[in-house]
Amino acid sequence: MSNHQNILKSSLTYLKGVGPNRAELLKTELRIFTYEDLLYHYPFRYVDKTQFHKIGNLRPDSETVQLKGILRRLTNEGSGRGKRLVGRLRDETGAIELVWFKGAQWIEKALTVGMEYVVFGKINNFRGKLSLPHPEMEAVSVANTKQAATFAPVYSSTDKLNNSGLDTKARRKMMVHLFGQITPEDLPENLPDYLVKKFKFPSRFLATRQIHFPKSQAELDLATKRLKFEELFLLQLRLLQLKGRRKNSILGYSFKTIGEHFNNFYNNKLPFELTGAQKRVIKEIRKDMGMGIQMNRLLQGDVGSGKTIVGLMCMLIALDNGFQACMMAPTEILAQQHYTALQEYLEDSPLKVGFLSGSIKGKKRKALLAELEAGDIHILVGTHALIEDWVIFKNLGLTITDEQHRFGVAQRAKLWMKSKPYPPHVLVMTATPIPRTLAMTLYGDLDISVIDELPPGRKEIKTIHQTENNRLRMIGFMKQEIEKGRQIYVVYPLIEESATLDLLNLEEGFESLSRDFPIDKGYQISVVHGRMKAKDKDFEMQRFVRGETQIMVATTVIEVGVNVPNASVMVIENTERFGLSQLHQLRGRVGRGADQSYCILMSSFKLSKEAKFRIETMVRTNNGFDISEADLKLRGPGNIEGTQQSGILDFKIANLAQDGKILQVAREIANRILEDDPKLEKPHHLPLKTYLETHGKKIKLWSRIS
Repeated sequence: MSNHQNILKSSLTYLKGVGPNRAELLKTELRIFTYEDLLYHYPFRYVDKTQFHKIGNLRPDSETVQLKGILRRLTNEGSGRGKRLVGRLRDETGAIELVWFKGAQWIEKALTVGMEYVVFGKINNFRGKLSLPHPEMEAVSVANTKQAATFAPVYSSTDKLNNSGLDTKARRKMMVHLFGQITPEDLPENLPDYLVKKFKFPSRFLATRQIHFPKSQAELDLATKRLKFEELFLLQLRLLQLKGRRKNSILGYSFKTIGEHFNNFYNNKLPFELTGAQKRVIKEIRKDMGMGIQMNRLLQGDVGSGKTIVGLMCMLIALDNGFQACMMAPTEILAQQHYTALQEYLEDSPLKVGFLSGSIKGKKRKALLAELEAGDIHILVGTHALIEDWVIFKNLGLTITDEQHRFGVAQRAKLWMKSKPYPPHVLVMTATPIPRTLAMTLYGDLDISVIDELPPGRKEIKTIHQTENNRLRMIGFMKQEIEKGRQIYVVYPLIEESATLDLLNLEEGFESLSRDFPIDKGYQISVVHGRMKAKDKDFEMQRFVRGETQIMVATTVIEVGVNVPNASVMVIENTERFGLSQLHQLRGRVGRGADQSYCILMSSFKLSKEAKFRIETMVRTNNGFDISEADLKLRGPGNIEGTQQSGILDFKIANLAQDGKILQVAREIANRILEDDPKLEKPHHLPLKTYLETHGKKIKLWSRIS
């Protein structure tokens, strides 16, 4: 590493105007430790500083404005919490008040009455009187001597920083000092020359300087594009490199035979014609398992798209090749459901399916484990009890994990150790649709299969939004459906911080439903909530499954995996308090039989803009992938289910919700480069090789399924 590059590793303490105290603050508030951290802390917006407004022309609805005028007065007013520093700025058209509530002492020292200032800030309109709270101030004499910045950067900040003299203005000064110390050699090119030319990108150094101090919109756009592409491209290159290495280094069993178990089931037992998507996915998996390399595949499919049957057919391939298979689910209810489904499918076959969970103990467990080790149990279904050391397979060839983001990486890896000499093939399934951009990033080193069509005969669930004043109509509709012999879910939100309030909500809801659906008229209602003991929950669930109760009142504990084909109505109370993917998961609990199903979204009349968008999205589409894309736009990638633990998503500038096209191009180019030059040995790929060797280790692969 050259001396040049070392300068970026310098502690901020040494940068002009920073010093130990300010460096400490930037560390604790924004996690900025070094010159490099400061350099990559990009502005989040820019201010056009070429425009000056006249005070007399200001309107209450003006947003941020830049003024030039003479500071006529500066006084401390008010007392206690209302204490503030008030200035008066005047130009030839009028005057406006400037107000500071915090940091008044050092602001007062820095300003001189009678001097001309350039003032920048956001207008506040209080009872028709306009003022500028906490404006940025710069003496005109200073402002003129500087190179005129067309676009002034605005950096994210905190109250603590602003009150300690580290506001945007101070940070700009720091950036000017920083660029005074570094040269292009400190930021060597990390993209091949031909790519920089192809996209007409500025150099890495120029792009970095222009993102902080652009002279025009066009310059800013190009610098932004270059830095976004670079970030996404280098990440994809690293992920694809790891994927290639894994494919070349982790050997697996080769399942060449498609035999009696698979063919008999496919030809004689399939309860329905497979969809094109299911056939395509089975083909992809079959190919993977026959290559003598360990399969590592993620199977995505919306609720009800038929993932279980795909899983079963892949297990039958393992059995045809003389191996056992297992399926692990995050909850006992879900595991039990898979077990029941598999037993029904394999009713008349010689294959034996076993079930294991924490609640199976004593002699029963002992007998099961002995059969498993002897190879008499062909498929084992269960909860994470499957990963315990005392669970020994005779020859495990395929492991399937359902809703895998609910298991830790270490838990999944334990399942991997149960097979010698090679690891088993791995398939993970999820009904939480992941937007394509996120899948490419989080699971960029995996193979991904998608079931993107629903089985024939499934009617689309009708989603209706109702407000409180339509409640009576809704009750009438529920009664009609119950008369037809259908069952209904009524779901209340559960927000941990206010669990008592939510319970109250649920209890009130239950009471009012009991009045509308009285026992003496033959109605029965089940209740399930998070505070109940597991066995009580299970008892209530089972009553509903058996059809002994017509209505299930619940908090969101029913979200994953409960399968009651006879339930045709899902009523969601306080819809505005649910996230989009949660609403979609809940809706997927109905529509599992052949009848027309309904999802009724109840909400108050007053809705925030976001809640409106969520409800409109639900009414507009049943497609989980569309919904996950909308969710990504709303919440950002870090909050989508299962992604919080990912270090991959700490982007400096890229944004997965907006930069899908750039990501797509970046991945295609990365793919082409690695096909042509897998080890990046060609001279023009040297910058890439160097970069990945020094920075690639930082990319955490939590998506490694096994």
